[in-house]
Amino acid sequence: MNERMNELVALLNRYATEYYTSDNPSVSDSEYDRLYRELVELEATYPDQVLADSPTHRVGGKVLDGFEKYSHQYPLYSLQDAFSREELEAFDARVRKELPQPTYICELKIDGLSISLTYEKGILVVGATRGDGSIGENITENLKRVKDIPLTLPEELDITVRGECYMPRASFDQVNQARQENGEPEFANPRNAAAGT
Repeated sequence: MNERMNELVALLNRYATEYYTSDNPSVSDSEYDRLYRELVELEATYPDQVLADSPTHRVGGKVLDGFEKYSHQYPLYSLQDAFSREELEAFDARVRKELPQPTYICELKIDGLSISLTYEKGILVVGATRGDGSIGENITENLKRVKDIPLTLPEELDITVRGECYMPRASFDQVNQARQENGEPEFANPRNAAAGT
């Protein structure tokens, strides 16, 4: 049965990428749903064979409110604006005290919820908030619902990735519209909305 489950997971993940990322689905919604239901039934029958990157991990389930504390292996420093070369070099020196050979990827600052994703042998094992930099909150199950976060990597790497979980303005407006229609208080800004959803 493991072979069929592998096949279904690979197909459904490919179809989800076509639908959500490429906006070019190659199968109908009904065909996707049929295959998805087949996978759900197989996973219920063989729970010890459920794959880490199964698309069933992404849907359903309540977003968790109470979180366990998580101690980061490496501190997640708060990113501050650097307006001079000296400020940038000071940041690098601080990082090098913890990581002797850091690698940087630079991008525009996005105001979101700072998170770390820890992969072991290419499988997402922990997703956590930055917290105070040393101790955050384990929000793995909530992050599994974010379609842009890979549950598995193409290589069996042991790696921790840092990033921002954020909400684009258009999504923020849609969420607030729905909250208003449901009589719920609106989020003050996209960062709060990303953290709260």
